[in-house]
Amino acid sequence: MFHFKKLLILGILLILSSCQETTNANKDHLVFRYNEHANITSLDPAFAKDQRNIWPCNQLYNSLVQLDDSLNIQPDIAKSWQISNDAKVYIFTLRKDVSFHKHQIFGKDSTRQVRAKDVVFSLNRLTDKNLASPGSWVMQNVKEISAPSDSIVKIELKNAFPGFLGLLSMQYCSVVPTEMKDLDFRKNPIGTGPFKFKRWEANEKLVFRKNNLYFEKDSTGQQLPYLEAVAITFLPDKQSEFLQFAQGNIDFLSGLDPSYKDELLGINGKLNKKYNARIDMLSASYLNTEYLGIYLDKKTSPTASKNIRQAINYGFDRKKMIEYMRNGIGTPATHGFIPKGLPGFSTKQYYTYKPKKAKQLITEYIQKTGNANPQITISTNSSYLDLVEYMQRELQNIGLSVNIDVMPPSTLRQQRSAGKLELFRASWIADYPDAQNYLSLFYSKNFAPNGPNYTHFKNAVFDSLYEKSLEIASAKERQKYYKKMDSIVMTEAAVVPLYYDQVIRFKQKNIKNLGINPINLLDLKHVWKEKKE
Repeated sequence: MFHFKKLLILGILLILSSCQETTNANKDHLVFRYNEHANITSLDPAFAKDQRNIWPCNQLYNSLVQLDDSLNIQPDIAKSWQISNDAKVYIFTLRKDVSFHKHQIFGKDSTRQVRAKDVVFSLNRLTDKNLASPGSWVMQNVKEISAPSDSIVKIELKNAFPGFLGLLSMQYCSVVPTEMKDLDFRKNPIGTGPFKFKRWEANEKLVFRKNNLYFEKDSTGQQLPYLEAVAITFLPDKQSEFLQFAQGNIDFLSGLDPSYKDELLGINGKLNKKYNARIDMLSASYLNTEYLGIYLDKKTSPTASKNIRQAINYGFDRKKMIEYMRNGIGTPATHGFIPKGLPGFSTKQYYTYKPKKAKQLITEYIQKTGNANPQITISTNSSYLDLVEYMQRELQNIGLSVNIDVMPPSTLRQQRSAGKLELFRASWIADYPDAQNYLSLFYSKNFAPNGPNYTHFKNAVFDSLYEKSLEIASAKERQKYYKKMDSIVMTEAAVVPLYYDQVIRFKQKNIKNLGINPINLLDLKHVWKEKKE
């Protein structure tokens, strides 16, 4: 009898377990899963300065305008806008069907409509010194923001700036309720986006649920989003992330990491055949320049000399680096800092592989300074260690000793902003589709930590051209200024451009409508998943 009871209990447990597995399997197609190896530091859009924070913020919030996958500006919370003849005054008319996520601040399980004062509050908080948002520079040309009515937002600029609409599409400019001034964004990230906050378990998982009040619809009139939830894990190791993807536990991978690039891709940059039945690869031009930044205020470093900076630029073969280190993914960055695909990109080549010239520059430096053994230190994270080691070998062949300092991504970012790194590997991804976005890294009034000028590059002619370009309405005329500014940066060798990147995404076959865009923005409102058989 006892034996029979044990068997009965075991049978019931197996049935319950089987039902649970079936239930989970039935719900799997409703949840989109991805991993963020660099972790997420904030869900406050005012701190959405890099991809790890931009992606989740894009699910939670909306701005006045948005970009489509071709980087065209489209309505978002604003249904229309007018621009004055002098391009200094923007008047936005808001949609009347946009509501914030349900939250107790609006009353028990309640919400409220977005009003113009919310937009004014959201944009003004970027310049709040107590907040210290890294996005404060976005508002540096704004004179005043006002709300003439609940549905009208008026923005006056100090100077005309044709790229301003593009700026407003950034996650920094996301709209949050005025009530957020008293709440913690980690626990209460209240927006209007297609998904709403559910829970955040530190270093483990972040979960969003479908916003049933979302205002956008697809072309057939069906309400977006299609998914019920988004689940983000935080495995710090890229190899572990790949294994989870290969096992089907996460739905997509972004980018190409050395730990799995040869497993997924052949030397021709194509997906290896053994994965063709299970995985799709998406690729497109990426408005991203990978580079080495040089901190120019470190006067005791050999990199204070233009000879050394130019020698580094001439001293390694970018083409071979792309071919062997990146499996052919990317374009050698020999044309300046502005990436291929943006107006302002130069056809002129600045630094091709010239080892003899590089050696000559180093010899001249030694003769001028008496420093017979110039040494530099390049700081990087582990994901780019293979590229930096390649450069180390190449530069040592021209007479330059290179040390490598590997640190966690968070430490690298922190020390880069604080000006503690001699040379640092970095990326600059376009926030909006205008080359001014890239040139802002070299404007002296944008010195880090209060802006994106991490190199502390300062040049009076550059600054003058930069300020004049902000006043020019003609895109064609602005491009002339952009090319001149890019030429100054490259002549002074303030940075070492490595390559213009490509967006690479790997997704499970059952993921539909994921899309791809030149700024690698993750937009999940149109995504759906087929049930696995």
